[in-house]
Amino acid sequence: MPENTNISEKNREFTGLVESLGSNGEGIVHIGETVFFAPFTVVGEKVKFKALKVKNRIGYAKALEILTPADERVRPRCPVFTKCGGCQVQHLRYGAQLKLKSKTVHDALRKIAGIEMKIPLTIKSDSQFEYRNKLQIPVGVDKYGNNVIGFYAEHSHRIVPISSCPIHPGWAEDVIGVFAEYMSECGVPAYSEETDKGILRHIVVREVEGNFIVTAVTASEHLPRAEELVAKLGKKFKSFSLWQNINGGKGNGVFGKSFRLLWGKGKYSAHECGILFEVGPNTFVQVNRSVCRKLYERTVRFASESGATAAIDAYSGGGLLTAMLAKQVGKAYGIEVVAEASACADELIEPNKLEGKMINRCGKVEEILPSLLQRVDPEHTVLVVDPPRKGVDRATLKAILRSGIRHIAMISCNPSTMARDVGILTGSLLETESGELIKNPAYLPSGAEGYYRILSVHPFDMFPQTKHVETLVCLDRI
Repeated sequence: MPENTNISEKNREFTGLVESLGSNGEGIVHIGETVFFAPFTVVGEKVKFKALKVKNRIGYAKALEILTPADERVRPRCPVFTKCGGCQVQHLRYGAQLKLKSKTVHDALRKIAGIEMKIPLTIKSDSQFEYRNKLQIPVGVDKYGNNVIGFYAEHSHRIVPISSCPIHPGWAEDVIGVFAEYMSECGVPAYSEETDKGILRHIVVREVEGNFIVTAVTASEHLPRAEELVAKLGKKFKSFSLWQNINGGKGNGVFGKSFRLLWGKGKYSAHECGILFEVGPNTFVQVNRSVCRKLYERTVRFASESGATAAIDAYSGGGLLTAMLAKQVGKAYGIEVVAEASACADELIEPNKLEGKMINRCGKVEEILPSLLQRVDPEHTVLVVDPPRKGVDRATLKAILRSGIRHIAMISCNPSTMARDVGILTGSLLETESGELIKNPAYLPSGAEGYYRILSVHPFDMFPQTKHVETLVCLDRI
């Protein structure tokens, strides 16, 4: 087939050169006028690949053979890498991973928000492997009807069985082994999404300074022979609690609303950045402790240097960052929708001597923040937003713009929604009458009256070996 023609045949094989990497870490190869995305390839490699899907000159491919490996390629540690959907860039040398994540943030701002700016190198993690303090792993049934514990394959709910994972510490292997043994010996069936039958559907574990909060997520009210599970966990862990969460729904959510403490004290205390805080089974804490420390310290430094005397921490989780802000600027308000997390935040007020300095509100940010913004001094208050992957609610962003609050620190785990939200705050994106967002042709990086300008953007490698990146964007109002 001539090189200048369109490619439209599925399953056809091609050979090409990887020119760059996409935001998901996949290699980009041009064949004629068609752009192919080939996962697990590296820039500069000559690869043989098969077209899996081609539409409108965009193709998705599977690499069949690396004909000329690049210097940036390394041997993955994980035996199921490329099969499990957890890691996307374990084949990349770590320095190349950091560059890729900076490029991801840069491209998101440019393509989505129309903002062109230089992004510094992603701030590295102290540990490239075994860094996660949280294990969240599904349990299911394979095609033969056997129980299986593992992670989902990419873009599916097919579980890839594992016994250990290199981005989790060794205790994760112990947890998986204990639950596999318990299910086998006690006759506890895994939950099947296809038949809507079975009991155990997820295992979630949080490590808190050597203590372990273990949660068995079940589809039914009863966890059989739970005392035997406690005994098996006790052989591996000196200090742990066992919770049961009941999730009888059919959606993608891991937790249901009901938690039961079956063993142990339930919550554990930890120290970070001079703050004593508590963690429960549903308390949000960043999964990478060393990067969390760097991210939060930089956020607090921005608040301090802004001259703020108060702070609002929206989507505040267990209150660690709220407490750090209260200590630094004098007063901080935390807003968190998860009742358990908000209660944990309340419990760290007294031991950290933050009475009258830290005020927590339990509820939705979109319901609480607009009225709170009207009651604070906008010139001397810094707003920190750390939303879930879906980003900040559109109405909340409008309320922020109306408030006149001077300084904003946005923490985001999703470059796409971060770029959209920053675009709205800076005025690089405008909303039409139909609600569509369009790029503002008159936007200038120096800023416009009533909007915000970007002071700095720093990516953080909260999730080494994966495509994901955490970003801190600091803004001030024009």
